[in-house]
Amino acid sequence: MKQIISARDVEALFEKGGSGRDLPSDAILTPSARDLLRSQDTGNRSVAGPASELTQPAAKVATQNVSALSSSAELESFFNTAEIHDLKEQICDVGRRMWQRAYVDGNGGNIAIRVADDLALCTPTLVSKGCMKPEEMCLVDLEGNQKAGVKKRTSEILMHLQIMKAQPRAKATAHCHPPHATAYAVAGVEPPTCMIPEIEVFVGKVPIAPYRTPGTPEMGKLVAELADQHNTILMGNHGAVSWSHLTVEDAYFKMEILEAYCRTVWVASQLGAPLKTMSPDQLQDLLKIKQNLGIPDPRIGLKECELCHNDEWRPGVSCAAPLKATSTATKPNADAESIVKAVTDQIMAKLNV
Repeated sequence: MKQIISARDVEALFEKGGSGRDLPSDAILTPSARDLLRSQDTGNRSVAGPASELTQPAAKVATQNVSALSSSAELESFFNTAEIHDLKEQICDVGRRMWQRAYVDGNGGNIAIRVADDLALCTPTLVSKGCMKPEEMCLVDLEGNQKAGVKKRTSEILMHLQIMKAQPRAKATAHCHPPHATAYAVAGVEPPTCMIPEIEVFVGKVPIAPYRTPGTPEMGKLVAELADQHNTILMGNHGAVSWSHLTVEDAYFKMEILEAYCRTVWVASQLGAPLKTMSPDQLQDLLKIKQNLGIPDPRIGLKECELCHNDEWRPGVSCAAPLKATSTATKPNADAESIVKAVTDQIMAKLNV
């Protein structure tokens, strides 16, 4: 049986003066172990063996011999390894944090992480994100077919998988319904830009995918089309989804950043003063930081005059149903007028008695 290497194993190896060369050539690396090897061996590309192919995308665990075509026994064994259990725990932790912050209600929201070229771990359907258990997680292939797990996989996994197929760097995905961000999705207005540095660096411009029925391939397709240039996307009349090239927690962080930003902008718009924005030069500085972090943004490389446009954002605008137009003035009812006059005359007569 192949040895599975965790981040703790890699740290222990480094403490003893070892390197990636000392790992078995057919070892299976957890995502955190691979990231740790990559960070330690950036300057050393001569490390031998599949276990340390640092140029491999970070969007998967190195599981060359475990795939959707593996036998049921092999998949079940892989699904129950300590390292996969650790990823299940991470998903449950992020789910609890979503629920505690009221980003999900009922059994809404879903989370996934890619664990092989054609396999992903995901949340089950009809289970509150606030009380998920590791043993309830599901293993699916990139077409959504369930390969392991006692619970049925989330019905919206197709969207997560389409993001992973469209964006090879997408390692983890998170979908929820943060109220203030979802309000923008319902209004059909993209959040404004050039106001707070954190969202510019870690998220950026947030587009809105048109509404389609949740769980359908059509919805996943429209969202996935935006995943190449954006790591966080609003879903029309639904919620938001984000992807990360690092971890499930990092995908969740983008939700916190988006929701905090949308709430801040909404509160600021009530203060009765024009909101200040950063200059295009200042945004360019942030985009350089973002580019160095390897985070995509369609504004990288644009001219200054093309930045910081918030044409769709209209703070303070309220909607009201227009009055129904009438072609003629309302005519008084003659019978009603006669009755009112007769009653009035009777009342006045009694008052004079």
